[in-house]
Amino acid sequence: MDFQKVADSLGAMTCVVSVEKIGDDDYGKVCIVAGNKAYVDSIEHPMGGVEMLTKKFVPGQEYTNYLTKDLNFEDACYRAAVKKKVIHSYAHPDRFEVWFNMVFMPVMYEDGDTCYCTYTMEINFEPDAETMSNVSSDIAGQVLNTCIKLRGADDLRYVMKDVIKDIRAICCAESCKVMLLDTIKRQCEVLCEDIAPGAPLLPMQEYIDNDEDMYGLALSWEKTISGSNCVIANDKHSFDVIKERNPRWYKSLKSAAVDNIVLFPLKARGEILGYIWAVNFDPERAPKIKEALELTTFILGSEIGNYLLLDRLRILSSIDMLTGVLNRNEMNNLVDALCTGKRAKGKSVGVAFADLNGLKTVNDEEGHDAGDALLKRASSALRSVFNDEEIFRAGGDEFSIIVTDTTEEELAKKVAQLKENSKDYDKVSFAVGFSVEDNAKNVRKALRKADENMYEDKRIFYENHPEKVRRTTNKDDFAFKVEGKGKKGKKTDA
Repeated sequence: MDFQKVADSLGAMTCVVSVEKIGDDDYGKVCIVAGNKAYVDSIEHPMGGVEMLTKKFVPGQEYTNYLTKDLNFEDACYRAAVKKKVIHSYAHPDRFEVWFNMVFMPVMYEDGDTCYCTYTMEINFEPDAETMSNVSSDIAGQVLNTCIKLRGADDLRYVMKDVIKDIRAICCAESCKVMLLDTIKRQCEVLCEDIAPGAPLLPMQEYIDNDEDMYGLALSWEKTISGSNCVIANDKHSFDVIKERNPRWYKSLKSAAVDNIVLFPLKARGEILGYIWAVNFDPERAPKIKEALELTTFILGSEIGNYLLLDRLRILSSIDMLTGVLNRNEMNNLVDALCTGKRAKGKSVGVAFADLNGLKTVNDEEGHDAGDALLKRASSALRSVFNDEEIFRAGGDEFSIIVTDTTEEELAKKVAQLKENSKDYDKVSFAVGFSVEDNAKNVRKALRKADENMYEDKRIFYENHPEKVRRTTNKDDFAFKVEGKGKKGKKTDA
C-alpha cells in the first residue's frame, strides 16, 4: 500500500502509524511510516512550544525518535490499528504548552503482524470549549452533574465527598481519591476518597501515615507521566513501563492489590496541586474513563486551585508570618465573638498576656535577625503548652493566650509550665499575667486584668534582674526603663 498517498490525501496534519502486533493483547514497535507535508512541517518547522526531539523526519522510524515515550499515544495507536477502533482525544500533554485535538483511524490493511492507522491532529494554543465538550452524552451528563455540585458548594471539602463517589461510579472502580500536595510543608493530604464496600484496598491516609516519604513518591509521578497528561496502566505492557520508570511506585502498587490504575494530575495556573486516580476499574471502560477524567480534571483543577488560593489568602490574613501564630486581627475577631455570645456561650474564659523579656536588648546588641529568631523561639515555647488556635501575637514582643472553658487553677498550671519550658529555649523569658472570668462575655475584663498582672510580673522580673533594665534619662519612670513600656500610657486595643 502507498502510505504516503494515504497521508497526502488528508489536508490536516496527518501521518500513518504502524503497530507491531504481539499475540492477542500486546504490541511491540510503534513507528511513523509516512506523513503529509503539514505533518512533516510540524516536525521540521515547528511552531513555538511544540518542538519535537528532532527536526528531521525520516519515514519508518519509531515514534520515540520524535517525542518522549507516551503510553497514551501508544494505546490509542494500538486500539486504532490492531483493534480497528476510531479513537478521538482532546488533551493537553504536559510536555507541550498547547492542546491537541487528535483522531486515530484504522487502516484496513495488515502486513503480517504489522497493523496500521492514521493519526490526524489539530493544535490549539488555548483550550477549545466546544471541542472539549464534544464527548458522549453519558459522560457529558455525568460531568455536568459534577460541575453543578462544585459551583453550588459553600464547602468544597464537604461536596468533594459526593463528587469522588460519582467519579468512582463513572469509572466503575473499586477506589477513587484526590490527594493534594503542599509544596511549602512538603506533605500530602487526602482531600476526598471513596472505596467500594468489600474492596481489598486500604484508605490512602494509612499509606501517608506509614510512609515517611509519601510526598517524595507523589513528586515522582510527574516524571512517570513523562510529558503526557496521565498514566493508564491496565495491562502487562503499561505496568512494565511503570516498573522501568518508577520501581518504587510499581512495588507499592503491586503490594496494595492494584490490578489497574488511571492517574491524572490536577493543575491550576500551570501548578500541580495534586492527583486524582481510580484503581481497579473495568478495563473495557478505559477509553471512556480517560475521556471522562480529562474533562473532569480540567474543571476540578480550576475549582481546587481557587479554593486553595482563597485558603492561602485566609491564612495570610490571620497568621503572623514571622512566628506562625495567629495575629492580632484574629484575636480581636475572637474577642468580639466571645463578647457577643457567638462563641463559648455559657462557658468561662481565661486570658494570659506573655511579654517577651529582653527583645529590645537583643535587637539593639545583636540585630533584628537575632530578634526575629528570638520571637520564633518564643512562639515555639508557647506552642509547647498551648494549642495553636489559642495563641496570638498581640504585637511586638507581646503574645496573648485566650482559652475557653477553663479554671484559674488550670490556667495557672499552664502558665507555670510555660515558664518552665521557656528555659529550654535560648534567651526566652516571659513576663506573664493571667485572669479568668466565669462568663466568656466578660473577656475584655479578663484582658485588662491579665494585662495589669503581666506588668506586675515584668516589674518583679526587672527588680530581680536589674542588669537587664534599659536605662534612659528618666530613671524614675519604670515605664521608660522596662523595655520602653509600662502601665503608663498602656492601652489594650482588644
